[in-house]
Amino acid sequence: MIIHDIQAAASRLSASCLTIGNFDGVHLGHQQLITKVKKRARLMDISSIAVTFDPHPLRVLLDKKSPPFITLTSQKLELIDALGVDYTLCMPFTRELAALEPEAFVLEYLVGMLKVKEMIIGYDYAFGKGRKGNFTLLKELGQKYGFSVDQFPPVMVDGAIVSSTRIRDLLRDGRVWDVRPLLGRFYRVEGKVIAGKKRGGALLGFPTANILLKDELFPRTGVYAVWVEIKDQIKPGVANIGYNPTFGNDYLSVEIHILDFSQDIYDQPVKVHFVQRLRSEIKFSGIDELKSQIEKDCELGRRILSIPESKLM
Repeated sequence: MIIHDIQAAASRLSASCLTIGNFDGVHLGHQQLITKVKKRARLMDISSIAVTFDPHPLRVLLDKKSPPFITLTSQKLELIDALGVDYTLCMPFTRELAALEPEAFVLEYLVGMLKVKEMIIGYDYAFGKGRKGNFTLLKELGQKYGFSVDQFPPVMVDGAIVSSTRIRDLLRDGRVWDVRPLLGRFYRVEGKVIAGKKRGGALLGFPTANILLKDELFPRTGVYAVWVEIKDQIKPGVANIGYNPTFGNDYLSVEIHILDFSQDIYDQPVKVHFVQRLRSEIKFSGIDELKSQIEKDCELGRRILSIPESKLM
C-alpha cells in the first residue's frame, strides 16, 4: 500500500521492520534490500515499511544542479509497492527535515510514529543534518531506543556494484541492454502520444507516434528496438531519440514506429521499454536513403525482439 501521510501510516502500525532511502531506479540492490525487510517483518510478525521521499533530497538541497533521476516518483512508488512490502511511505522532503539532527529524526518519525523494531539500511545510506545518520550512529540509537539495525551489503553484477550512478552512466551511453541486469527490467519511459510533423506515414511510409515524455533521463540519441505498452497491449517497435537531422530539427524528440500496428493512438498514454540500441542518428542525403535505412532498422528490431532474452514479460 502506498501512503503519503505518515500520520495515516502511524495509525495502522503496532510495530515495524523498515528501510529508508531514495531508491532512485529501484534497481537490483534496492529490490533485494526491500525484499529482506519484507521477509524479516514476516518472521517477526510485524509490518514491513519502505520509506522514501518526494522530492528527492538532492532536488531540494542542490536545486537544479541534481542529476536527472532514473524513475519519477510515481514509477518509483509503483515499483516498490510491487515488491510486496506492507507499506510504501513517501514523505515530503523539506529543508526543515534536512536540518534535523539524526537522533531527532529517529525519535520523532521512526520510533514515535513508525514504531520501528528493526531497521535495515543500504551499505552507503546516511541521513540527517550533515549526513551524520550512518550505520554506526544508528546502532547506538537502536540500543538507546529499543530497535535493532542491520546493514545490507552492496549487490554486485559483472564485478561492479549496482548503483543508480552506474545505471545513469550506461543509459547516457546508450547501453540499454547492459542496464537490464542492473534494474531487473528494461529501462522504461512513459508519456502521451501527441501530434507530430505528419512525416512518418505520409512521407516515409512508416507511421510514427510522437511521445511527449514525463521522464527526466533518456538514453543516448539514436535508434532503438523497443517494446511499447499501449491500450493494454505490448507491441514490438523501433524508437528514435534525437533531433531528426535529415529534416533539420533543433529540438529533442522521441518517435516510435510500432511494428504491425495501425490503430489510432493519438492522446493515449504509452510506455516505451528500451531493449537494444541499433545505431546512431545519421543525416541522410534524402527521403529515399532514409526510407531504406528505416526498413533495415525495422527488420533488425524485429529480429532482436524475437529472441527469448529480449522478451518484456
